[in-house]
Amino acid sequence: MTIRVLVADDQALVRGSFRILVDTAPDLTSVGEAATGTEAVELARREKPDLILMDIQMPGMDGIEATRQITAAPDTSAVRVLILTTFDLDEYVFAALRAGASGFLLKDVTAERLFDAVRVVAAGEALLAPAVTRRLISEFTRLRPVPGGVPSAALSALTPRETEVLRLVAEGLSNPELARRLVVTEETVKTHVSRILATLGLRDRTQAVVAAYESGLVVPGRERG
Repeated sequence: MTIRVLVADDQALVRGSFRILVDTAPDLTSVGEAATGTEAVELARREKPDLILMDIQMPGMDGIEATRQITAAPDTSAVRVLILTTFDLDEYVFAALRAGASGFLLKDVTAERLFDAVRVVAAGEALLAPAVTRRLISEFTRLRPVPGGVPSAALSALTPRETEVLRLVAEGLSNPELARRLVVTEETVKTHVSRILATLGLRDRTQAVVAAYESGLVVPGRERG
């Protein structure tokens, strides 16, 4: 299956470079370019891409608001958003993850890393680099506590094992690591994760990580090893 990718960035050179890279991969194809958040939302509605490479700082509507609108709208909620950023600990990246983005990449990413990231996110795995994403989320929940997130009543609907899986996902463990820790198969881990997402009404693993921190299930700096 070919993965359809939209590129959104206010710099024409950056847009063009990523679009050319995307089109060199046999299983990826670009379906358009957006120079603003507004254009990204409009093209997402029209083209229904599988994934958007989204810059954060764009004129008018920024990438955060564009991400929020795209992931919240019924007709584009299935579209995955992969944030493009210059710094991996940019506070705006965390805001984008909270808005519904599935992960992030540095703009100086290699072609192979870009291809792998697009494939992973398009497949719904979402958490691209658990250790880095965990560090980012931990840092900004520590420095800038935010209200909201998944209410404790929703968390109580999880079984004890699902709660444990959510905690370990938030700590940055991959499926193979989870399987080894819990002494179960990877297929069982995937089943647990799917049930957690369905129960809590979350779109992917990245949102599960954010929810675990914001609900207090995992406290930054106190993760278990």
